[in-house]
Amino acid sequence: MKITTYVTLAIAVLAQATGNVFLSKGMKHVALTSRVMDGDFLVSVLQIVQSPMIWTGTVLMIVFFLLFLTVLSKADLSFVLPVLSIEVVVNVAFAGYFLNEPVSTARWIGTMLISVGVLLVFRSERQAVMEQSESLRIEDIRDR
Repeated sequence: MKITTYVTLAIAVLAQATGNVFLSKGMKHVALTSRVMDGDFLVSVLQIVQSPMIWTGTVLMIVFFLLFLTVLSKADLSFVLPVLSIEVVVNVAFAGYFLNEPVSTARWIGTMLISVGVLLVFRSERQAVMEQSESLRIEDIRDR
């Protein structure tokens, strides 16, 4: 797999995590100032549509999705989805740092377990690439 695929995955993860921060911050602001509980749903929708935070988050999520589609055109789904799970780690870190959310030890342990799974998928991809290149060399030798 090419290095550009890994870079695209990394940018996708960062775009998604950053988009989530913007969306969360924007929606919390809307919730603070909204009158949806008073039955004024349309005012809340208008606040959402006019929020620069929510627009920024939405654009970043669109960037994530386009990068995700790009990577899917170059790599196996069974590799891409587990690797994208690293976004959970980034989201938890961003939520703690940028949103000042309390992140409990249990959440960090769960996040680290996801990280171990991602490392296993990366390792399996390297093994698959090595096995594929070895079988291509053997076929090349047979064809001569």
